[in-house]
Amino acid sequence: MRKASATAVFTFVLLGFALPVLAQFIPEEVAERPKWEEFLLNANVVKEEQFGGTEAVTNPYHLTLEWNGIANDALWKNPEGRMKGFIEGWKYEIAAYLFDKYLGLNMVPPTVEKRFHNNLGSCQLWVKAMMTMKDKVEKKIKTPPIKIFNYNRALNLQRFFDNLIGNEDRHQKNYLITEDWRIILIDHSRSFRTGKKWTTELPYGEKNKEGLILKEMSKDMLEKTKALTYEVIKGFVGNNLSEDEINAVLARKDLIIEYINKLVEKNGEANVLY
Repeated sequence: MRKASATAVFTFVLLGFALPVLAQFIPEEVAERPKWEEFLLNANVVKEEQFGGTEAVTNPYHLTLEWNGIANDALWKNPEGRMKGFIEGWKYEIAAYLFDKYLGLNMVPPTVEKRFHNNLGSCQLWVKAMMTMKDKVEKKIKTPPIKIFNYNRALNLQRFFDNLIGNEDRHQKNYLITEDWRIILIDHSRSFRTGKKWTTELPYGEKNKEGLILKEMSKDMLEKTKALTYEVIKGFVGNNLSEDEINAVLARKDLIIEYINKLVEKNGEANVLY
């Protein structure tokens, strides 16, 4: 769980980087990710605050980091195993980011493995957003008409992504919305499920009880999904996923392709693929 600022623009404190990092990154911002990964790996912790209570099940730390004249906040966590009824894993945070990079989704902040308090965990670049999805719903904030098309497209990208990674925990606080109405996705420690429920049915498929259904997909994203094999996934996630977890992703890959093919047949390719 992460708190969002109600007034802050979605930017990072930059003392040495050329561009702000935004959700749904543009190419110039994507090019900065290796620098942010290096920053997260090497930066010193100058301040720390641990979250707790019912809204922060994994007890993450809000860190302030500094390195080579660059300062920025980050979120560090190391949950592993069953916690309050859910299987949690800090490596899933890293794997989700690596999938985001492979797919070109560009909605997950840079995330690396980092040692803190002599323990290994995931460390993710901190995001300051205008609001969470929960804020938007509870305060009945309407999406500006000029932003609706891109906003809805981003939601479809999220549904595709969570279908693929088997994310069990996409609640409203895990969508951050920026002042320019981009969406960034956080908190993936309950992803990469392997049970039958997660390998035979898509969470955002036809049976979604809330009507949150995947309706469209980019052609590029579909081709990258089709190209996924065990070897390809292992190549970019390394030891962050087990053999069973990778095979579960591949099962969901097949379900997604089948689902999209049915949508195309029903609605026409021009109304599904872009």
